[in-house]
Amino acid sequence: MVSLVKLSPERTSGWLEAVRLISAWFSTKERLDRIMEQTSHDLSHTERARCQHLVYGVVRHSLKLEKTLGQFVAHPPRFVTRAILYVAGFEIIDEPAQIAQIVHHAVEHAKDLSSLAEAKLINAVARKMGKSLTELVAPGPIASAENLSMYYSHPEWLVKRWLVMLGAQATRSLLEWNQSPAPVYARWRTGVEAAAQGIPDWLKPTPWENFYEISSGKWSDVEVLLKSGAIYLQDPGTRLSVDLLNPKPGESVLDLCAAPGGKSLQIADRLKTEGLLASWDLPVARIDRLRENLSLAKGLKTEVVVGDILGEGARCLRQENLPTQYDAVLIDVPCSNTGVMRHRIDVRFRLQENDFSKHTRQQLRLLEAASEYVKSGGRLVYSTCSIDKEENEKVVEDFLKKNETVYVLEKKEISYPWITGHDGAAAFLLRKK
Repeated sequence: MVSLVKLSPERTSGWLEAVRLISAWFSTKERLDRIMEQTSHDLSHTERARCQHLVYGVVRHSLKLEKTLGQFVAHPPRFVTRAILYVAGFEIIDEPAQIAQIVHHAVEHAKDLSSLAEAKLINAVARKMGKSLTELVAPGPIASAENLSMYYSHPEWLVKRWLVMLGAQATRSLLEWNQSPAPVYARWRTGVEAAAQGIPDWLKPTPWENFYEISSGKWSDVEVLLKSGAIYLQDPGTRLSVDLLNPKPGESVLDLCAAPGGKSLQIADRLKTEGLLASWDLPVARIDRLRENLSLAKGLKTEVVVGDILGEGARCLRQENLPTQYDAVLIDVPCSNTGVMRHRIDVRFRLQENDFSKHTRQQLRLLEAASEYVKSGGRLVYSTCSIDKEENEKVVEDFLKKNETVYVLEKKEISYPWITGHDGAAAFLLRKK
């Protein structure tokens, strides 16, 4: 860690931007990825990295920070003041030996960002918060859901659900996993002309073929490789469904719920320059990202299909002069995202208890719709980025009960992140008889 006594102007600029973004998160309740899109373009790479570290850290620990702040103030202060306290609180969690410097830094900036009276409040409250936060110890092995919820900053109802579904030890492992910062991974696109110069040494090998961890401080080099098409930023957990689908050159493949296109590009790279890939999704903003990603697949016939899979059916394919039956179909359905909470750190606060039953109804309908586009003897992969049995095994079981004379389950892969070491995911390979 860099001592806050010696804060550079760059680190201070990143701090100020973090306070602004956290304040916006409080006031708008917008999704964090959309909040982060508002990050100032004037920040250097170092400033941007500092800002992101602070924002993600605050959101990751926000329930703990909220409960700690509640011990010392009767009513939550206004958004900017609360943001300053939360950023200072996370810094104390991150650098507990620097409490005095962290508080001084927050108070000095509060004089400009809020008011002199609020700066005095921050001085008093932040010191108390610092003492409370540094005295917290991890809950014991038989801790209650309430204690686990507070310490690991997850909603209590969700902790209770995991305790029932996973057990005490696995739940704790998942909570700890979600609280750890996520590395940035890149998939090396073998066979792409831009990759011919070889893999740079700042891409660190991982246990997963063609996936590399990006060393810190290399973003300018990363941008060069991204523009050339040599790499695609992607967690290794995304490979599970594509590995099960196992697309081969010359095959026709349909990718449903495809935007923004990371898995479509993986499929395209497997097909190389032979075959057909049709990628289908709703007319949403991410459809442009899908088109952009597929443009990286040189020499392969690719098509983007826009429409409602449930409402419009095969008509969308016929409008594009595309076949209605495919050798392989992938459907990566919308889900709770419980497997990717380390990356999508605000999901835990947006998720509601009744979302699971809503998701499973839609997921089953989508899987049944996808099954209509599979050739006889063809392959259908159902996948999620959830680790919840209701969205995974139960959906597939319900589908097979209705279609046992047509489909058989050949294989499944489930990634529990604290075991696999990458994002959680589930994929099920179904074969049409």
